[in-house]
Amino acid sequence: MKLYNTLVGEVEEFVPSDGQSVKMYICGVTPYSSTHVGHALSYVAFDVLRRYLEHLGYKVRHVQNFTDVDDKIILKAQEEGITPQELVDRFVEDFFRGMDALNVQRADVYPLATQEMTPIIDTIQNLVDKGYAYPGGGDVFFRVTKSKDYGKLSHRTLDGMQAGARIEVDPHKEHPMDFVLWKGAKSGEPSWESPWGPGRPGWHIECTSMAMTYLGESLDIHGGGQDLIFPHHENEIAQSEASTDAMPFSRYWVHNGLLQLGEDKMSKSLGNLVSLDEALANYSADSLRLYFLSSHYRSPLSYSEEGCAAMERSSDRLRHALTRDGGRKGESMDTGDYQERFLSAMDEDLNTPRALAVLFDLARDMNRAGDEGQDITPAQDCLRRLGGILGLTFQETPSGGNDELAAKPFIELLLATRDELRKAKQYEMADHIRDGLDQQGVVLEDTAQGTQWQYHPRG
Repeated sequence: MKLYNTLVGEVEEFVPSDGQSVKMYICGVTPYSSTHVGHALSYVAFDVLRRYLEHLGYKVRHVQNFTDVDDKIILKAQEEGITPQELVDRFVEDFFRGMDALNVQRADVYPLATQEMTPIIDTIQNLVDKGYAYPGGGDVFFRVTKSKDYGKLSHRTLDGMQAGARIEVDPHKEHPMDFVLWKGAKSGEPSWESPWGPGRPGWHIECTSMAMTYLGESLDIHGGGQDLIFPHHENEIAQSEASTDAMPFSRYWVHNGLLQLGEDKMSKSLGNLVSLDEALANYSADSLRLYFLSSHYRSPLSYSEEGCAAMERSSDRLRHALTRDGGRKGESMDTGDYQERFLSAMDEDLNTPRALAVLFDLARDMNRAGDEGQDITPAQDCLRRLGGILGLTFQETPSGGNDELAAKPFIELLLATRDELRKAKQYEMADHIRDGLDQQGVVLEDTAQGTQWQYHPRG
């Protein structure tokens, strides 16, 4: 199997350090808003990587964090009048619900930064003791000039980074590109005690500490979106290798291309998001996975309703080939060539577009063979097995059978109607909607922030 390694800038043969198990760390979300289809593309890509590694016989230990203390979380919680923990809990649940519906396998461990303060502070203290970090004004900064190969992941020089960056002036920094490891406490923000005073960790040090806590000083695969290469992953390498003297911090750096909406990257800051809930309410999990995997994981992909709808029709073709009669009386259809072509495509840096083409060739030829009276039962088994490596479920129901996601737009429309009825003092009709929703397992709670609902399926 070959993988593109961002660190060396080329495709390399993948061989884990011990030849048997794979230590894989994937950067997780900052849970301050709904999971969107850009997240889904990334985690589907790494889900397929994990599935294929396991198919090859490797034992994968998969760790994926949540950045649960962040400026955006604090600000959003203040706007809503709730605690940061309440906000985080809501969107962590949202993330799991969406990923489960999309058939993304759960990681072995999901560490949260707020629960890992001791190893984070210990890592920072180690960097200070070794001269790689220094305190200033209640903060602690990493000294980039002491890291001789800083920039090796993004293939930039320190001078080039500084020339092209908009750098916030901080009188406590020795060098403009020095980055923060510990942020001194500000009024009204969550904080923890440390040798440098109360505060909270910087973004980069969280991942270093959590990765090393759960996977050790050296990883096999570190993954995330291409937007994380600099500065996040660049800084992770610098502080991790400085802390442990173990090189490399990760043997392979794998980055997925970004999902776009029109000409722009889909992102929370731009506000051009399509929520995963919304997508799963309209399309099956398989159709979304097919859409993401129809483009190579390192290439950018533009999201479109037309593209998803086309993949819904394509997933129907695969399901049809699996549900037709196997024709067991005739000669069995040979599937060896299809399996060989599929695995060959996956071995070449997870070339899922080619692998999918093999599945559709197999489905087409199965239909022909079935029409000719051949036994296609072995071919159906092959299609299920190979499709499973891509995480396909071959289920027809939109949202992969997740009724809550599929019903969400309709529930919220009924809630809006109920609110209007209550404002108009038509309480009998409003109660009728509430009772009807309750009979379908939708439990309402009227709060100061509006009506909240939860789905509890009956039976």
